[in-house]
Amino acid sequence: MRNESLHGYLIHHRKYRERSHIVHLFTEEYGRMDGILRQMPPPQYQPITLQATGKSELKNFTKLEILNHPIFFYGDAFFSGFYLNEIILRLCPLEEPMPETFQQYHLTLNHLQHLAEQTSQNQFLKQILRQFEFVLLGELGYAIDFNVDAQQQPILVTQKYQFQLNDGFIPVSHSASGTLLGEQILSMSSYEKGTDFNAEQLQLLTKLYRQMIASLLGDRPLKSRQLWIQNSQPKTN
Repeated sequence: MRNESLHGYLIHHRKYRERSHIVHLFTEEYGRMDGILRQMPPPQYQPITLQATGKSELKNFTKLEILNHPIFFYGDAFFSGFYLNEIILRLCPLEEPMPETFQQYHLTLNHLQHLAEQTSQNQFLKQILRQFEFVLLGELGYAIDFNVDAQQQPILVTQKYQFQLNDGFIPVSHSASGTLLGEQILSMSSYEKGTDFNAEQLQLLTKLYRQMIASLLGDRPLKSRQLWIQNSQPKTN
């Protein structure tokens, strides 16, 4: 790769030597990319262009240009942006194009800019985060078939199921933590990509995707979620 133009966003950065930074980008052309930037990193959540050179996993980035005016997130929008960047950094493979996820990330950032204008902010936030996770997990190869169980048998309306990341929906006889009814699972079978999830679908995906993402992350929990929870707890003197 030599002087190749990239379009994307800064996901994370850290100091490297005296005047340089190691930066992690999410790009339209190559998905997640890592490299050395010998100048101040750009702000997060703003589209940028730059050039990349190098054969190793750690590229040299030059000719950085910030395309838009500064974007500032506060409150839940701030923690949501932190969450998006953290799961991209933790889950997306290096230098593997993810065009659908990139477009959904761009769209989700635009939605977060309008969070404060929503009459039901919590519902709006759940909607846009579940939509992002739906696209991300699908493009990572973890799309769920909501019509069949782990044995490729049709999901039954009254049957109880437990979900396992590598197997799918496993029929169970007794309710336990995380148990799902077939009726809940089948509610997703009519979903058309690009539309809003209904209340039942949101409830299902919130439970399901939290479990899936935790399994993919392993023993290291998300810092963004921990900070979000801490910030949401009432302050006491």
